Amino acid sequence: MFERALAILVKEFKQIFRDPRMKMVIFVTPLFQIILFGYAANRDITYVPTAILDRDNTLESRELLRRFTYSKYFIPEHYIFSENEQNELLNKALVTVVIHIDRGFGRDLNAGKDAEIQLAYDGSDSNTAMIVMGYANTIVSTYTYDILMRRAMEHGLPRGVPSVDLRDRAWFNVNLITRNYYLPGVIATIVTMMSLLLTAMAIVKEKEIGTMEQLIVSPISPIELIVGKLLPFAVIALVQIILITALGILWFHIPLRGNILLLLFCTGIYLFTTLGIGLFISTISATQQEAMMSVFLYYMPTVLLSGFAYPIGNMPQLIQWATFFNPLRYFMVIIRNIFLKGVGLDILWDQLLPLFVIGLIVINFSALRFRKTLG
Repeated sequence: MFERALAILVKEFKQIFRDPRMKMVIFVTPLFQIILFGYAANRDITYVPTAILDRDNTLESRELLRRFTYSKYFIPEHYIFSENEQNELLNKALVTVVIHIDRGFGRDLNAGKDAEIQLAYDGSDSNTAMIVMGYANTIVSTYTYDILMRRAMEHGLPRGVPSVDLRDRAWFNVNLITRNYYLPGVIATIVTMMSLLLTAMAIVKEKEIGTMEQLIVSPISPIELIVGKLLPFAVIALVQIILITALGILWFHIPLRGNILLLLFCTGIYLFTTLGIGLFISTISATQQEAMMSVFLYYMPTVLLSGFAYPIGNMPQLIQWATFFNPLRYFMVIIRNIFLKGVGLDILWDQLLPLFVIGLIVINFSALRFRKTLG
């Protein structure tokens, strides 16, 4: 049995490395994807195109605007003089924010009254808008506090005003860099896509070129054929995760605080599911085009319900229950914890156990389906 499975395995590796395009897909495409997504998957807002509409033009208004423009976030690109210009800039998405200070701002402050400014922003991207609002509130709050301190000193009041000194401390991702959070997830999605696609396409390819019938009539048993077919792609997936992890660490300086061997072990458990699903797709597909479409049909909901981009806790309760059947959900938690927290099996076992059970069920069901198809 071992010799026959080994013969199939050697055949698969020869067939893979004989095709230059396949080598590009296996080794170059994942590296290109991690570089591309590494720069794209970044939600840190450090550049906010800003327009300024200052109808007051007093010392007070200019001081507040200076605090906006001297920050590292709000970049003044347009100085405008009417609301029509404001609407045009926002409609054309030329700016994200318009800071509008109306007449009487400085007069109200000097008279001890509440002064108002307007922050008009593009709310089509709600995440960016909320972050920009946070930056603006911080700047305005600091400006207001400084005015109160100056007024207190002018009236001879004690400078010490009671306040709460909040000192935060972020664990695991000290500088709160979103790339450090997203790139491990990108690695998980790349491994998922490549292992699914390679497994489904390779077996369907045997059907298209007519060699599957030759394998069926040979002395090779179905289990030997399955092992020989799937094992090369498991090895390739492990090599891919080593390559893209090394690139993420060296190129993007993503911290890997956990054990690389534990990462490979958990990836091996996860591959039970992806290889099993790829095997199942191969049994229901007659052509490579059908297999590719089926892979994408499965892949997109899997990523969306994995917690990669959207927190699972924010989803409706019914959808949250559905995510428990998604193996990528567990692997996403595992890979992020290994990268950012450096935890071990004592912490990850509750994620690894359901992942192992799902993988075992999927690989056995797919293998039975595959053997029935061969029969």
